[in-house]
Amino acid sequence: MALIITDECINCDVCEPECPNGAIAMGEEIYEIDPGKCTECVGHFDEPQCVVVCPVECIPKDPAHPENNDQLLAKFFRLHPDKTPYKPGDAPTA
Repeated sequence: MALIITDECINCDVCEPECPNGAIAMGEEIYEIDPGKCTECVGHFDEPQCVVVCPVECIPKDPAHPENNDQLLAKFFRLHPDKTPYKPGDAPTA
């Protein structure tokens, strides 16, 4: 699934620069995640970096955009055709 930022967001600005896909941008009131670009960091890291840095834990999976790991990895390849995906034990690609 893509992730979503809830209205609990405090606009602290820490998530946007952590996204290796450029999926996070400021919306009208809070940050938003573009589900077409969100791979939950599959292909880049072991876990979503925005979730790791969020101080208020307001970034859950978006039930409106269900995707399995294979679909997220396919999105990674579409967004980054020149990159080799990260695998556990490798150095992150971002």
